[in-house]
Amino acid sequence: MKCDPTLYRATPPSLAVKPRLIRHLFLPPLVIALMIGLGYIGFWTSEHFGIRSLGENGQRQLELHARAVESEISKYTYLPSLLELESSVAQLLDDPTPDHRQTVNDYLEGLNRRSRSRAIYVMDTTGRVMATSNWRDVDSYLGEDLSFRAYFQNAVRGQPGRFYGIGSTNGEPGYYLAHGLEEHGKIIGVAVVKVRLEALEERWQRARLEAFVSDENGIIILSSDPARRLKSVIPLSDETKEKLARSLQYYWFPLNELQPLARETLSEGVEKLTFPANSEVPSQQDGDEENISYLAQTRPLSDTPWNFTLLTPLQDLRREAINQGILVAVAFALVAFLLIAWNERRKVIATRLAAREALQEANNQLERRITERTADLRASNERLKSQIRERRQAEETLRRAQDELVQAGKLAAIGQMSTSIAHELNQPLAAMRTLSGNTIRFLERGQLDVASTNLKTINDLIDRMGRITASLRSFARRGDDKGRASLGKAVDAALQVLGARVESASLQLHRQFDDVQVQIDQTRLEQILVNLIGNALDAMQAQPLPELWLEGEEFNGKYRLRVRDNGHGIDAEARKHLFEPFFTTKPGEQGLGLGLTLSASLAAATGGHLGVEHPASGGTTFVLSLPLVSPTPAEPI
Repeated sequence: MKCDPTLYRATPPSLAVKPRLIRHLFLPPLVIALMIGLGYIGFWTSEHFGIRSLGENGQRQLELHARAVESEISKYTYLPSLLELESSVAQLLDDPTPDHRQTVNDYLEGLNRRSRSRAIYVMDTTGRVMATSNWRDVDSYLGEDLSFRAYFQNAVRGQPGRFYGIGSTNGEPGYYLAHGLEEHGKIIGVAVVKVRLEALEERWQRARLEAFVSDENGIIILSSDPARRLKSVIPLSDETKEKLARSLQYYWFPLNELQPLARETLSEGVEKLTFPANSEVPSQQDGDEENISYLAQTRPLSDTPWNFTLLTPLQDLRREAINQGILVAVAFALVAFLLIAWNERRKVIATRLAAREALQEANNQLERRITERTADLRASNERLKSQIRERRQAEETLRRAQDELVQAGKLAAIGQMSTSIAHELNQPLAAMRTLSGNTIRFLERGQLDVASTNLKTINDLIDRMGRITASLRSFARRGDDKGRASLGKAVDAALQVLGARVESASLQLHRQFDDVQVQIDQTRLEQILVNLIGNALDAMQAQPLPELWLEGEEFNGKYRLRVRDNGHGIDAEARKHLFEPFFTTKPGEQGLGLGLTLSASLAAATGGHLGVEHPASGGTTFVLSLPLVSPTPAEPI
């Protein structure tokens, strides 16, 4: 099929793919980024104007409720000064007799009942309560010394006393108004009225209003939420806390700081606060597990150093702003989807036209490539056959090498077994040589009992040699016989085998272990101990006062036996190869380098472990850890 060459003047496919690939890679992230950006702008705009609207409404509520607090406080300000008009009060302060006190008590009780205050009392210039309206109560103020209170100290100097604090008698909070009582221009006492402001909190709670009042120290004294009461809205220094603690203004409350997660100042007296949902400050919005944001508007209260703060929750506003942002993002996504669909439709039509032009060119190129690839495949096939022949030869060579390695391993194992038997029988043979020589001498002297004992010992050693060869055969078969051995008997047997060396070395032995039952064959345990104690004796040959410690302890179901000497120790280079086969620091005729290797293998075969420690005081400590024998349950009778 022949085609017109002018058809191939269109854009090459490789050049057309690049812009399409760029669009596919970058267009979706771009659309998503624009969608997120426009959604955030919509959210921010909605939240901004929503907060402005809430602020305007909150400003009116702030003014209304702040005036209500000021009215509640101001209606009691006249009460303390009224006591100057009562002659019985002046008589009591001038002549504190029981009759005068009772008269003033009755008067204050009636005045308190009519004014609906919490308590009214009179103090002399030293701060002692002379008469009180609650004189009938068990926790009456009568006779108390309240000179440490700030309201008394201000009033006795002729200044108005205004004070909010926790009562030191009954721990009841209240607002104290104090006035210095004057006579002939001289202050003769102080009148105090205590009022409760909890009615304001109850009013706020009924109106589902979140608000609080903080005093001059920044401590919340009134709050619609009890969890916020007596918390600090500003950081308190240690000096300020100590001062407040001495004055007992807030009794012994800790005055923790009401610390928000975030604080953003919007304008003077207006802030945006964010508290954690799981904090000590619960919200009236139940079930909200996210952080809680408030619009906080603060206004100072007249005639007091206090501040009134109104908290407006922003959760509903935030959800509405999020919905607005989502709506903007979805709208943009819909428009973008329509534009992309229209553009893709246009490109599909253009692509179909270009595909028809490129199809013929692709057919021609395919025929040329098939011809070229056929030649390449033939050459590759020949190379592959050659590689297969080479690999078969390599596999045959490798198989022969493996067979030779297996045979070499068998010969090495036979040699190691022979060397191991020679090493293990060396100690009993040496002991038999010593005992047989001693037996001849004892027979010549006629000491038949001692000779009989030596012959029995030689018989035991012969049995031991039989057990050693049997245990070595089982070890070569990689058996897992976990037997039962007595640690005390094994130590005694090992010391008996090494008796001549122990006596000649004048060894001082320290035995500090329990005669426990461990999971290992008795002969294997004796083999390990003979190796460890023999190595210790070798290490202490140059020591004038050799000492050997055998110390044991139980740990996690295993028993640890420490074999510690005060010999020359082991140098750093030898420590690296300590448990390697055929490694030894002794002369060739004294050791084969298999004792520690076999001992470690025997311990590991029963689930134990042989390790080494190097104390800073010198010497060497080998730690043998073996499983304890579990007690078998008693059989029923």
